[in-house]
Amino acid sequence: MANKVMIVGTGNVGASVGYCLVNQRTAVSELILTDINMEDAEGEAMDLRDTLAVSPAYMKIRSGTYEDASDCDIIVITAGAPQKPGETRMDLLKKNAAIFKDMVSQIMDAGFSGIFIVVSNPMDVMTYLTWKYSGLPSEQVIGSGTILDSARLRYRISERLSVSPKSVHAFQIGEHGDTEFALWSSANLGGQPLTQLLSDNDRNEIEDFARNEAYDIINKKGATYYGIGACVTKLINCILGDEKRVLPVSSYDSFTGVYNGFPAIVGRNGIVRRLELKMTEQEGIKFQKSVNALKGAIMQVGYDENADGANAVVKPEKMELKTV
Repeated sequence: MANKVMIVGTGNVGASVGYCLVNQRTAVSELILTDINMEDAEGEAMDLRDTLAVSPAYMKIRSGTYEDASDCDIIVITAGAPQKPGETRMDLLKKNAAIFKDMVSQIMDAGFSGIFIVVSNPMDVMTYLTWKYSGLPSEQVIGSGTILDSARLRYRISERLSVSPKSVHAFQIGEHGDTEFALWSSANLGGQPLTQLLSDNDRNEIEDFARNEAYDIINKKGATYYGIGACVTKLINCILGDEKRVLPVSSYDSFTGVYNGFPAIVGRNGIVRRLELKMTEQEGIKFQKSVNALKGAIMQVGYDENADGANAVVKPEKMELKTV
């Protein structure tokens, strides 16, 4: 395997993924950056190459085009309009859906047969559309899911309990957005249920924090990118290393017919399988609400469920490609 990775979109998120990759040991041997602004992509490639003499990783780094996708193992899509203050992830739907069909079609026309990692928001819907437009098996199309949300959840819990977040085992699941929620019924610290360690009020506050922190960051600095950069790098390394690690990525749920964030085993070929976790009745209601929100969003896009790949129909606003 060449362990070749392409990042589509060299805005804050794409650049942060690249920076995270060169600053830790990774199996990536070649990194290609592409953007509608090729000058920006080349500038980011130059800047990242300057780290190679002192960074723990060494890889070939260059700018490129969709034509370079043919032998890539992973393509990370971060292209899209940025989320503005006061704007929800779903508000980005019509803006970002407009560019995906052409983008994915060009990548597939180049002969790509690897794994897509979709980061652009609203991420679960964009992942679903990427799967449909690409024609690839669902296990080869993965969204960044609720990895970042779960990291926020674990950190907040660790603060409250004065322990390392690495020792906290807990997931935010569902839509990467306003209907996501914490799966408290399976959350634990060293095997001890967190429902025994945290009060109802504490859990509600922590869950709200994990769901809404992105809005606070956007209001303060305009965008979020370091956290997701680290999370996507973790996902890339998990795939290339065939780690078969459990991560709360956005994967296809054949029962509900949508992509959503849920613990799944991830390896070299993508999604090995989604876990089967029991939920409480209240959690099941929340999960169904999240699924309904995603189905409604797909209907807003105007996707033709009966059409495949290039024949699928989307009727969003016309938007020029930007990067986040």
